[in-house]
Amino acid sequence: MDLSDKLISSFLAFESNVNVNTPVHEIRSEAIRNFERKGFPSKKQEAWKYTSLNSLQKTDFSIFPKGEQTLEYKDVKRYFLHEIDTYKIVFIDGVYSSYLSETTHDGVDVCLMSSALTKPMYKQVIELYFNKVASREESLTNLNTAFSKEGAYIYIPKNKAPRKPIQILHLATGNEAALMLQPRNLIIVEENAEVQIIERHQSLTTNEVFTNAVTEIFAAKDARVDYYKVQNDNASATLIDNTYIDQKGNSNVSVHTFSFGGKLTRNNLNFYQRGERIESTLKGVTILGEKQHVDHHTLVHHAEPNCESHQDYKGIFGEKSTGVFNGKIIVDQIAQKTNAFQQNNNVLISDQATVNTKPQLEIFADDVKCSHGCTIGQLDEEAMFYLQTRGIPRKEASALLMYAFANNVLESVRIPELKTRINKLIANKLGVSLGFEL
Repeated sequence: MDLSDKLISSFLAFESNVNVNTPVHEIRSEAIRNFERKGFPSKKQEAWKYTSLNSLQKTDFSIFPKGEQTLEYKDVKRYFLHEIDTYKIVFIDGVYSSYLSETTHDGVDVCLMSSALTKPMYKQVIELYFNKVASREESLTNLNTAFSKEGAYIYIPKNKAPRKPIQILHLATGNEAALMLQPRNLIIVEENAEVQIIERHQSLTTNEVFTNAVTEIFAAKDARVDYYKVQNDNASATLIDNTYIDQKGNSNVSVHTFSFGGKLTRNNLNFYQRGERIESTLKGVTILGEKQHVDHHTLVHHAEPNCESHQDYKGIFGEKSTGVFNGKIIVDQIAQKTNAFQQNNNVLISDQATVNTKPQLEIFADDVKCSHGCTIGQLDEEAMFYLQTRGIPRKEASALLMYAFANNVLESVRIPELKTRINKLIANKLGVSLGFEL
């Protein structure tokens, strides 16, 4: 039995352990039927041309964790942004850890998806938002929807903001020989509200972990959302991350993705602009080595006039790593005065590294300012020579140039402590110790 068949047969067992008298029961049932019809995506599909999931389908993943595991904070502290005070929603092998978490209902809701899906007090919100922006056509999103049970639920009412940033952390302990996790996050930021969120998936084991995550974000009029994804997992971890963002007029949403680890990472990031004077920002830094594979797949759909979007992805690829960037901008006919920018720049520091990049524009309006571009190259030898003549060793000179290459992505990080942490992660990936911060 391959993984697809196992998941379909496991759905009956899943249903027997959840409350079917909820607003999401029929949504789950429809989703599993969609997944059964579509199956796992393959390289025959244009969107998955450079990313294969064949090896995953042959692995005997446990669909449900055997039981709740406990971890000491001191053993996982380094995975938290512990330099500042934050709310924390922590899951261990897919199960909520109250010991490591700090949630709140003080003016805002920072709590669990399982509570929102089952408690009557959240019914109206779930009916209004759950699965309303997530794709009904993307098979792995359907799979997550079918098994949706646990994850982060964040609700920021009108004119509110949490007192501190929010961290969402998923930990895998290796209690299973191979474990599949399917977290589901729902984030609602009402009119003139704001929030900062940091998300991380971290395996603590060399056992295989396959995470199929879906996040829905709704930003109402004048809302502001800063979302940071830190991806620095072990070489045995696979992450398929589907994020869907619905923006209303005058809202500002930015997503920064830092991809430094994991065996295979696929980021599907989808922005839907449904109002005027919206700003969407998508930025990412990828640094890979060994045989790591990262695929960034972005979409920004401009459906109303006078909006902006900015995409800037930097990649540094060594050894036998592979990078993929597929960015699409759609500008509807009504979306006049759109300003859309997309850029993907890559540096190869190994002859065996590979990059596949395909920026795309579909423009149906005539009064717009849209640009896109991509580059694939190596470090500038003249710049390297200049730094070496100033007494900087070649390795440090290379690191300086790569730091400069990624700097315009880092400068827009609005949490100083996170920016410092990312700088340290980059230095570690580059194998150097620099006496300054960008």
